[in-house]
Formats: sequence, structure tokens, C-alpha cells
Amino acid sequence: MLEHRHPGRPSHDDLIDHLVRSTALQRGEAARVVLDVLAYFDEKTEEFVRRRHRELQSGGLANAEIFERIAAELPHRAVAPPELSLRQLRRMVYG
Repeated sequence: MLEHRHPGRPSHDDLIDHLVRSTALQRGEAARVVLDVLAYFDEKTEEFVRRRHRELQSGGLANAEIFERIAAELPHRAVAPPELSLRQLRRMVYG
């Protein structure tokens, strides 16, 4: 059973069981992986843009390259948002 079950959220015990059987992960580790993956896919477009901007900026990239890269990454998200202009991306980061 998933240790941190939230009311109203589905259990992912079958997926956790599968990961325990098919990998070297222990049950607690598998549960954390599942929760991390779910959180990744729950991330809203604005959150993704801000997070990627911070990550790429800390890697030393300039804003022009950062926004081009983010624009190229967005269509490959699990649920791709509508196409956003570079200006729209900048507004998500800087308001």
C-alpha cells in the first residue's frame, strides 16, 4: 500500500508492485519514484517554463538561448500546451 495516500487520489499499488518485481528498487523507493513521476506530469506549463528557465540559467545559458530551448521542449511534453511565442514564455518567467 502506498505510504502517503491522499484522500480522493487513486492508489498506484499495482505500479509500485510492478516496479519492485521488475527492478532492484525496494517498495519505499518505488513509491517515491511513482510520486516523482506523477508530480512531473502534473506540472503546469507555467511551472515547467519557470523551472526550466532556472535550470538553464544556472547552467550559464543566456535568455535568448533559454527561451528558444524551452520553446523546442514544450511540444514534447506528455500533454503539450498550445504553441507559445517567445514573448509569452518570457512573460511566464518575468511577468
